[in-house]
Amino acid sequence: MSKTGALDLASGLGGKITKEEVKSAVDEYEKYHGYYGGKEEARKSNYTDMVNKYYDLATSFYEYGWGESFHFAHRWNGESLRESIKRHEHFLALQLELKPGMKVLDVGCGIGGPLREIARFSSTSVTGLNNNDYQITRGKELNRLAGLSKTCDFVKADFMKMPFSDNTFDAVYAIEATCHAPDPVGCYKEIYRVLKPGQFFAVYEWCITDHYDPNNATHKRIKDEIELGNGLPDIRSTRQCLQAVKDAGFEVIWDKDLAEDSPLPWYLPLDPSRFSLSSFRLTTVGRLITRNMVKALEYIGLAPQGSQRVSNFLEKAAEGLVEGGKKEIFTPMYFFVVRKPLSE
Repeated sequence: MSKTGALDLASGLGGKITKEEVKSAVDEYEKYHGYYGGKEEARKSNYTDMVNKYYDLATSFYEYGWGESFHFAHRWNGESLRESIKRHEHFLALQLELKPGMKVLDVGCGIGGPLREIARFSSTSVTGLNNNDYQITRGKELNRLAGLSKTCDFVKADFMKMPFSDNTFDAVYAIEATCHAPDPVGCYKEIYRVLKPGQFFAVYEWCITDHYDPNNATHKRIKDEIELGNGLPDIRSTRQCLQAVKDAGFEVIWDKDLAEDSPLPWYLPLDPSRFSLSSFRLTTVGRLITRNMVKALEYIGLAPQGSQRVSNFLEKAAEGLVEGGKKEIFTPMYFFVVRKPLSE
């Protein structure tokens, strides 16, 4: 059901941004980031604009390369990328102890790939929270095609100010999404507020690890590349995330960087030294073909001006992610399960 063709990629480039405004949107987006001299304070104070621009510009590329679920996964030998992504989502559902009929919130749901998979796996009703119009429009269409419109829906809102009453949901999760929050404590407090007492919140967070050295120029460059290519105001450490969720009021059940004991590296799909037919578009050759295809589509006017630059900063992100993974200074799967106390 995902968009798979070149024309689908071209038609989705820019999301809700008009074709004529894509180039200026790329200009504005790039200026936020340290790689181009931007400041963390500006990214945090303008995070809504920055993240929305990012997903308008990048979603079509993501769906073209990754499918409906935009995240990495702990991966076993002999397991395909698609299989590992589904198992990653099933694992989260099991940690939340989901049961049929539960009302679940997906914070920062993208186009709803995990939402649909978890809803089918657990027989729950899942609401996806997203602040990007294009992704919501696309997600609703995919829900319809999957026959899940009655049990899965989307709400457009900022996860720092959720439009839900206190104690609304039986479970909450986030998959590589709350890394976009300008303030983790504020974000986790909102999740705490809408979660019912005694229930669980589980999350995969993008984090820098204890191996990261802020005084190391190479480490800093890698961090800047990841932030630029993924719409992040800052990448927090695992320690900062764990303390933030405690400060929000949660009880920590357990936490672990799942990248540490993954039999296959999480960054394998992006590693230029490997080749895969099953995830060909993510390989070096596949990305080269995509890059040239976008260049041609932009040249003939099917893709908007600025599309090549989006492709370029996503390429730069891929390079940073692989290098960060190999140096073990970055992880996309610091996982923790926490519980809202029965009584406050």
